[in-house]
Amino acid sequence: MDPRASSLMDKMAKVRLFVIFWTGDGRDLSAHLADHLEYMIAVEKDGRLFASGPLGERSRGNGMTVVRADSAAEAEAIAAGDPFVKAGLRTYTVEPWILMEGRLSVSVSLSDCSMSLA
Repeated sequence: MDPRASSLMDKMAKVRLFVIFWTGDGRDLSAHLADHLEYMIAVEKDGRLFASGPLGERSRGNGMTVVRADSAAEAEAIAAGDPFVKAGLRTYTVEPWILMEGRLSVSVSLSDCSMSLA
């Protein structure tokens, strides 16, 4: 590897995560939406959810979720437990991902207890 690239990469985060790519079949998800949201909130509260949300047109049911997991099998288990998957409304693929660079900004205003994320 190029020494300059190697030097730059040495300083990067290198956080090992897994990305779940959800594929919807276009059917209405609303009957299972509350169950799905409760499930994702539980995964978040458990510390395993890094980020999640829909891709493109929400009506298609496609989305992406990034999870903290010790293995691909653990990430697969998280995906398989989703109520949309259990109801047969979504399929998924899991890919390992190494978070290398980016920026996360959090602003907290103590005077009114407000918060913003950018």
